[in-house]
Amino acid sequence: MRDVLPQIDRWMSDGKKVALATVVRVERSAPRGPGAVMALSEDGDVVGSVSGGCVEPAVYEEAMEVIKNGEPKNLTYGISDDQAFEVGLTCGGTIH
Repeated sequence: MRDVLPQIDRWMSDGKKVALATVVRVERSAPRGPGAVMALSEDGDVVGSVSGGCVEPAVYEEAMEVIKNGEPKNLTYGISDDQAFEVGLTCGGTIH
């Protein structure tokens, strides 16, 4: 979180809207644990990571929608270890 706070502060000082995605729980294997964060500005700029790349594109789209409509979301992403291996990901598991 400390890594993303300075950038969030800059965006907000510039009057930009910001969304913050935070991993609150994981099940089984996951590249990032609870507390991992990714922040996005209304311009589409990104800082941080919630999964090391596995679900960032989906989180990006959801966060941009949150910025647009102001409604927070609770999301869950998951994939089996076998499916993860088939598509070249390092792990399966579920991220909340």
